Amino acid sequence: MLSPSSITPILLLASLSLFWGLNWPGMKIILSELTVWWFRAFCLIVGGCILMLVSALSGNRCKLRRQEIGSVMLCGSFAILGWMVFSAYGVSQMPAGRASIIAFTMPLWATLIAAYVLGERITMTKVAGLLLGLLGLVVLIGPDLVILKRAPVGAFFMLSAAISWAIGTVLLKKITWQLPTLSNIAWQLLFSSLPVTLVAALSEPLPDLTRLSGSVIIALVYIFLFPMSFCQWAYFKTVGLLPASIAAMGTLMVPVIGVYSSYLILDEKVGIADLVALLLVLSALVMVLLIPTWRSHQIARHS
Repeated sequence: MLSPSSITPILLLASLSLFWGLNWPGMKIILSELTVWWFRAFCLIVGGCILMLVSALSGNRCKLRRQEIGSVMLCGSFAILGWMVFSAYGVSQMPAGRASIIAFTMPLWATLIAAYVLGERITMTKVAGLLLGLLGLVVLIGPDLVILKRAPVGAFFMLSAAISWAIGTVLLKKITWQLPTLSNIAWQLLFSSLPVTLVAALSEPLPDLTRLSGSVIIALVYIFLFPMSFCQWAYFKTVGLLPASIAAMGTLMVPVIGVYSSYLILDEKVGIADLVALLLVLSALVMVLLIPTWRSHQIARHS
């Protein structure tokens, strides 16, 4: 049997894939009634407050020490703020679904950056898994790859978002954290909410929340509780348990689940290309997560 320490990151990544995948149709529902920047601002503020409350009720230290402020703001600038700002511009310039696919080239950049900054080895298993996963995303895009030519500005911003997220992932691993994980994420979300809320207030009218439909309210509650609260904690936790490159590759399943959940929730079409992409991404995850875990277990048994 696999040990709890080896199965925990796999379970965390599975839950991340599910909840972040369901996030995409939820966003589509919400953005039909809320503007992008106010939606981002609400997510950061509410998510940060929820995690801070949970951290405090768990008995964790919530107060930032002076020497921790710089690290929290640096990491949050890339992992959260950079991602939010660049992806917001990107989504405004190109179809949201295709924008999300470009965003999930993140594992490629995280693998390269982690090799340089953290000295993580780029093994053949990692390379094969990464290529399979990226190939699956390419299949998922299909003929819409021409969007890179039709919307170069949007593609540039989404690529910047992916690289920013990758840098943030590596920084999470690089920095030695004394601040409890829940408090750490809460502060990063709250710090990031300040410039995003400022941009929202300056560029968009304040929305009338009393006029939101029931489906939008349900989607907001879901996103506040899971993608913006649980998933933020789970991703930080996974990066602490796994090499940064492997944790990043674990997110490759998210856009695949996003496609299938959009089919179930929004009645969007799913074709052969989607099935092929699913098989490729699943193969990638088996190579970078399950096979190394099984090998480590076998070595431990015979040592």
